Amino acid sequence: MKNRWLIALCAVGIHISIGSVYAWSNFTGPLSEEFGWSASQVQFTFSVAILFLGLSAAFLGWFVEKYGPRVAGITAAIFFGIGVAGSGIAVQAGSLWLLYFFYGVLGGIGLGVGYIAPVSTLVKWFPDRRGLATGMAIMGFGFAAAIASPLMNFFINQTGIAATFYILGISYFVVMIGSSLYLSRPPEDWVPEGYDPEEQESSDKQDLANMRAKEAVKTKRFYYLWVMLFINVTCGIAVISAAKPLLEESVGVAAGTAATLVGVMGIFNGLGRIGWASASDYIGRGNTYLAFFVLQIGLFLIVPYTSITWVFVVAFSVIYTCYGGGFAAMPAFIGDLFGTKELGAIHGYILTAWAAAGLAGPVFAAWMKDTTGSYENSLIYFAGLFVIALVVSILTKRDEKQKRQALKEESRTA
Repeated sequence: MKNRWLIALCAVGIHISIGSVYAWSNFTGPLSEEFGWSASQVQFTFSVAILFLGLSAAFLGWFVEKYGPRVAGITAAIFFGIGVAGSGIAVQAGSLWLLYFFYGVLGGIGLGVGYIAPVSTLVKWFPDRRGLATGMAIMGFGFAAAIASPLMNFFINQTGIAATFYILGISYFVVMIGSSLYLSRPPEDWVPEGYDPEEQESSDKQDLANMRAKEAVKTKRFYYLWVMLFINVTCGIAVISAAKPLLEESVGVAAGTAATLVGVMGIFNGLGRIGWASASDYIGRGNTYLAFFVLQIGLFLIVPYTSITWVFVVAFSVIYTCYGGGFAAMPAFIGDLFGTKELGAIHGYILTAWAAAGLAGPVFAAWMKDTTGSYENSLIYFAGLFVIALVVSILTKRDEKQKRQALKEESRTA
């Protein structure tokens, strides 16, 4: 019998590796200086990677379910390792299109498969603590940039850009392969010590269904979750991409101080993943998302009208926690509503919301900046989007309540 906590540690290993994509901006300046590429051309590599993350998660979820987490993890290691190491070939060739192909397409496919494989497995190993388990893994994704950024800067300065890609590609491949080899699903009918499935079935923590992915996409609940994740990520990623200029323009903070504060606030992205996901085990997933949207409606209305630095930093830190927490609580929410039979595939479909939001959020914020001269005006619109998300989350809770009531009535008459 494998140790489920070691399974969780292996999941963190995979997510810390692929989460280094959030540190891509470390390459923007060096690549622009060496080849004369514009910042937007280099940054587009990141957008391609996130796009293929969402697409591969959606279309390869069946692969994870059919072949299991070990094969899926090894596949992710191969794609991501080749994608990162191959970027060194692109740099040596001086080809932007090769960079898009290796890091964006191949690396993005590794991102998508690597993201969902360990998460769906952890939900099965931790039926008693779904939120905590998924929060641990996805926390690794959130904190990865803090680990990768100084390493990237060190290697770029010491060895050059191409060699940095080779070193990182090989290192991530080794870590991901080692982590994947221990991954496996729990044995049939296995339950953790002290966990009583029958007791769960008689409580409000019972899974509403045990659906296949093709059945789940035909339900209202699936699209409710998609919309909630899309809005949370759209608004969150937009303000994260504009946090530094907002601090400089709205509060008047110096550029160096703003960069430091953005780094400090970024820590809350990772903390929110483990914190909110763990809390959802106790307060419920529906209530957790209600809290996300109520908090952010207020904060997005406050930030444009404050010039006090500590108020701005506290508000953004909470926004960062909600952004990260939305990712971490989602797999557990899927398990609650659809069961664990094909959780990886369903999670993959819902992650298309991330791919769409990764394009929509920053583009809208930049358009508002170009049109009105300020990022602040976009925050009011984002607050309006959160109102829509709040309504959808209320509908989700009502739908869940009605379904649970129907299950109780069925059990009484059985």
